[in-house]
Amino acid sequence: MAFPKEVNPLYYLMADDGSKVPYFNRELSWLSFNHRVLQEAMDDTVPLFEQIKFLAIYSSNLDEFFKIRVSAIRHMMHLGSKASKKIPFNPHLVHRDIMRTVAYQQELFLDTFYKKVIPGLERENIYLINEKKLQSAHHKFLSEYFDQNIRPWSRPMIIIKNKISVFLKNNTLYLFLRMVPREQTTEEGSRKRRRSVYASLEIPTDHLSRWVTLPELDGRNYVMFLDDVIRFNMNKLFPGYDILESRAIKLTRDADIPIEDEFSGDVVKAIKKLIQKRSTGVITRIMHDKKMSPRLKRYMMDALSLQEEDLIPGDRYLSYEHLFDFPRFGKNLDYKPLPALQVKSLKQRKGIFERLSGQRILLYFPYHSYDPVLNFLYQAARDPEVLTIKITLYRIAAESKLIKALRKAAENGKDVTVFIELKARFDELRNLQAAERLESSGVNVLYSLPVLKVHSKICMVTRKEGEKLHAYAYLATGNFNESTARSYCDFGFFTDDEKVVSDIREIFRVLAGVESKALFKELIVAPVNMRKELNHLIDFEIEEARKGGKAEMILKMNGLEDEKIIRKIYEASEAGVDVRLIVRSICCLVPGIRGVSSRIKAISIVDRYLEHARVFSFYHGGRKRTYLSSADLMTRNLNRRIESAFEIKKPELKQMVLDILDLQWADNVKARIIDPHQLNSYVPKKGKALEAQLAIYDYLSAQ
Repeated sequence: MAFPKEVNPLYYLMADDGSKVPYFNRELSWLSFNHRVLQEAMDDTVPLFEQIKFLAIYSSNLDEFFKIRVSAIRHMMHLGSKASKKIPFNPHLVHRDIMRTVAYQQELFLDTFYKKVIPGLERENIYLINEKKLQSAHHKFLSEYFDQNIRPWSRPMIIIKNKISVFLKNNTLYLFLRMVPREQTTEEGSRKRRRSVYASLEIPTDHLSRWVTLPELDGRNYVMFLDDVIRFNMNKLFPGYDILESRAIKLTRDADIPIEDEFSGDVVKAIKKLIQKRSTGVITRIMHDKKMSPRLKRYMMDALSLQEEDLIPGDRYLSYEHLFDFPRFGKNLDYKPLPALQVKSLKQRKGIFERLSGQRILLYFPYHSYDPVLNFLYQAARDPEVLTIKITLYRIAAESKLIKALRKAAENGKDVTVFIELKARFDELRNLQAAERLESSGVNVLYSLPVLKVHSKICMVTRKEGEKLHAYAYLATGNFNESTARSYCDFGFFTDDEKVVSDIREIFRVLAGVESKALFKELIVAPVNMRKELNHLIDFEIEEARKGGKAEMILKMNGLEDEKIIRKIYEASEAGVDVRLIVRSICCLVPGIRGVSSRIKAISIVDRYLEHARVFSFYHGGRKRTYLSSADLMTRNLNRRIESAFEIKKPELKQMVLDILDLQWADNVKARIIDPHQLNSYVPKKGKALEAQLAIYDYLSAQ
């Protein structure tokens, strides 16, 4: 169960006719999704190191949620009465339910870590110990490790209320201490009164691993939290003091920097300035060791100007995203890898453009190799007949091979245009640095647009072939990122269809500021025509149902939140359209409500790969129109982002997409039911077990 009993994620919106429309609160729906991530860590069938990875994902997700979404809720809580009337929910109640839910899920998290993961590690001869469980043989090692590695990064600070301004960094672990001077006596032999002294100490995870591997003893592997190594050596940092209490704290600051409308002047300068603000944002959460004494807690709250509502009790260690880097000691306790597959039509020895000419090729990552996308750009960079390359970038890999290929192309004399979105949250700095590298190689870099984010994933290469110019396009549901392509499920599509290419040119004219009233013949593009075209497609199903014909649609996405689209799907349901939803994360639509959504069924799949593809498929009188898209059905995607959706028309490729959707809908191992109570119950196992991600791999292997 995702929520404690006292939390109800369901509320109602008022329709134009005065009726109530059921709707899941967005924030609580997201917490329900993160609970599904936690369920993977709780699953005995998941390999041990994968359980650890899911705990890390859960923790990392939650940190970002507080930085962005809880920050927004807290801002709403302090709005004036006039502005607050425009909010369709009570932010005070939602904040209360968020905090209750997080506390409830934290208990599940800690139970999983201490009662499942740690015993599992010990069965594998891996022992996670603290400073109180050390073997004497480890003492010298830890003392030397501290002196050589930790002490240079130590920044102990005595805290005196009202005299020293205390600033703690965002998303950083600290130890908060209470200590007293070592006992002394006066010349007369009486003992001096020992007043408590308070201090903070940063745990330097920016510079050191959170995990310290100790020497093996008697065939056993030992590992410690960096925190506990510091605790073991604490007296070296505070000589002359007795440490009475040492408790972990971690704060989260508001990171929701308002960069959507900040572009009246220098874009790059504005982004850099706003990124700097992120590190000094208002505190939105303080996690603290729940064993912290009332005395230490009061001092901490006074020193940091905190309210009780800011505090979330946790355990001794608080921050678990570092589990991503947990040492493996040479053990293979992960999922068995699924080697990337090659598409037969791309195996030929011809050059990439000869293989693509006149073809429509569909890839599905990470099942298929991402190499064809990299080869497409690398060969374009070297090919003397290639004249231009145009591409949009949103999130890129840390050491991006795509950036290297684009730089090489420009250095080889190609006309390279890259639109790079500087407003990709938490990737702003990486994208800025990539843009600077591209410009240094002669690439024409286009930057963020006012108000809109550019989220469309498109690329076009123009090549001289004989006396004519021939253009090749690549469109995708996911980012141009060879790193995430190994773990995110996304479609990529190669085509040289003239209508598609023409529309992509039109998009780049918009991005370059040349065109303001674009018309699209083949692509569906937000915010221009995506909402309108999706409504037309749904309306067609509604009309078919009302005429007594077969009407159905299956929509797969990461998030479903847009109120207008949800109401349209409700309308389709009650008109007789069978609706199937596969939604990974936020789902504000409430399925299975009589008279509202009785023909809607919804599932969510969380498994080894992250389900990231967006697919919109409509029966359409038997002609089955199927689109792949960069857009989720969220208000931001439909109204405030440039997104693209493209129809898969080639029969065998369309069937491939539909078969994949059918396998996902049939999943009875990793699929959870989205129901009115957000129970996150697994789909019942009726008949043979089917795990969609494994079944899809087998399906594509046979192609």
